[in-house]
Amino acid sequence: MSTASGEEETVALAHWLFNHARAGEAQRLGAYVDAGAPVDLTDAAGNTLLLLAAHHGHAPAVQALLDRGATVDAVNDQGQTPLVGAVFQGYIDVVGILLAAGADPELGSPSARTAARLYQRPDLAELLS
Repeated sequence: MSTASGEEETVALAHWLFNHARAGEAQRLGAYVDAGAPVDLTDAAGNTLLLLAAHHGHAPAVQALLDRGATVDAVNDQGQTPLVGAVFQGYIDVVGILLAAGADPELGSPSARTAARLYQRPDLAELLS
């Protein structure tokens, strides 16, 4: 039986981490980052672990990644930030965590403020003002 090469194992681990960010598995993500996985790991589209966790509404995972130094205003290839993703999906708790960590509501394309207006979310627009 053959084993995967080191490069294949690294790619598999990266995919595993992205899946756990989407699933919001804060403890697993934290443990891997604590063990040396890059907190700002990006996929082929420029999505960071933080962006994926925020876009899927996982407040504990968002906080765990921020606690470990994740870049709050990382921008993916489509111009989206973690804050824009949370606003787009309407995750008010995640929006609050990102703002408390210093997220810029004017960054991104569209910006989080613009997204709140476009998606008719006055509750989020108020938080972002």
